[in-house]
Amino acid sequence: MDANSMSETNQRAWMEEAAQLSLDNLQSGEGGPFGAVVVKGGRIIARGNNRVTSTNDPTAHAEVVAIREACRLLGTFDLRGCELYTSCEPCPMCLGAIYWARFDKVYFANTRHDAADAGFDDALIYQEIEKPLAQRKLPMEHFPNEKARAVFWRWKEKQNKIHY
Repeated sequence: MDANSMSETNQRAWMEEAAQLSLDNLQSGEGGPFGAVVVKGGRIIARGNNRVTSTNDPTAHAEVVAIREACRLLGTFDLRGCELYTSCEPCPMCLGAIYWARFDKVYFANTRHDAADAGFDDALIYQEIEKPLAQRKLPMEHFPNEKARAVFWRWKEKQNKIHY
């Protein structure tokens, strides 16, 4: 078997694991039918399943759970060199977390349209992001504060900060 075939075989297995996590979650009722795995160096280093309803945490999506576990295990907030395999196209929150984690690549099985068809519609959030603050369904108002501004200024000038 050549390297490309081996890689594709591994990729299929990693996506199968993400799909299995989503099925397990469907059956356990721990949360929504979503699963994700983080791969580094040719092996799964972290797994995540949706735990929103079982933990009363709206941020406990499968991708975020997997990211938290990978970061904990690796002792870093930077997941460069890692890939994410997830059972569904990431929602806007997860997409933000994925970008902040700096994955090399993301693979997803179901699309956001498949998720909407199953009752998980993130379209509102995608639409809201594009709107001016005054037009959003959730009222948001810019409320300037000098102390908050000064903290950012101090951060900007700080010499020994850890960039992320």
